[in-house]
Amino acid sequence: MSAPSAIGYLRHDISKARQVWDEAQIRSVAARLGYDLRKTVVFGPHTDRPDLRLRTVVSRLGVDAVVTPSLAHLGGEVPDFLAKVCDVITVDPETTYARSANDLLPDSGGA
Repeated sequence: MSAPSAIGYLRHDISKARQVWDEAQIRSVAARLGYDLRKTVVFGPHTDRPDLRLRTVVSRLGVDAVVTPSLAHLGGEVPDFLAKVCDVITVDPETTYARSANDLLPDSGGA
């Protein structure tokens, strides 16, 4: 049985000088939780339609999770389109928001 897959996601305008650190933390958390990290997607403030672009990547790769440094990188909350198709894992604080068609309730500590 293969490991569940994930992508990393961050906004370089939020990470700023911490971008390399944030990318390393994404890789570390994904590996520790048993995910095959397929790639890390990096967008900025001038990325056209970032929600649509992220949705396209998640859909095309069919990943089980998106790992991000914090909810700030997703605009402060888990977008509905992600909540319906995959888990969202934040590094700080480390929380897994399990996919759900109805409610978004964070699981306590990790995946």
